[in-house]
Amino acid sequence: MPQLEATATLDYQSEVYKDAYSRINAIVIEGEQEAFDNYIRLAEMLPESQDELKSLAKMEKRHKKGFQACGRNLSVVADMEFAQEFFGKLHRNFQAASDANDIVTCLVIQSLIIECFAISAYNIYIPYADPFARKITEGVVKDEYLHLNFGEEWLKGHFEECKEQVDAANRENLPIVWEMLNAVAKDAKVLNMEKEELIEDFMIAYGEALSNIGFSTRDIMKMSSYGLRGAA
Repeated sequence: MPQLEATATLDYQSEVYKDAYSRINAIVIEGEQEAFDNYIRLAEMLPESQDELKSLAKMEKRHKKGFQACGRNLSVVADMEFAQEFFGKLHRNFQAASDANDIVTCLVIQSLIIECFAISAYNIYIPYADPFARKITEGVVKDEYLHLNFGEEWLKGHFEECKEQVDAANRENLPIVWEMLNAVAKDAKVLNMEKEELIEDFMIAYGEALSNIGFSTRDIMKMSSYGLRGAA
């Protein structure tokens, strides 16, 4: 099988691999921390769903610890400064929406964009991961679908009143995903994760999420095109 052959060519102990992994590992650690913080804030904004959101936040904290263990397993120090800059724009946009009590934009950023980004990246990474990281990541990705589902269900339940806000949040934040993919493309390739695959899997997951919420195929095509403005 091509994937197994590709995996066999990776030297997890090489300096090139570890250098790239220091940034990829930092991104997933920071991503889980961002998600924890975001779900705790959403629990404050949606008191009727507080218990469920706090449960999702706890999952993200466990994921963070799991990915920290993946770095230790390869004796890699995560480049957290890089990761914080990597998430900077989405972080600031979430904070601004949170300060304005804009639940819709917060859910688009966290429960749609970040979760779809994570799911697509983890699914592509798993076949090429070292055995320890593969086991951790397979467990994580199962949980991420629960997180995506919360945002989908809430937005679906408020579709008519919030669809214009979803469109606006999408227009503002989707181009950032392309910037993020461009920023990580070189390191991802070292781990056998091709940028084109990441884009394709993200757009499939994101399109399915928008469809589940209630958007038409035409709407999804229009909204997906916003991301192209951030493409290099």
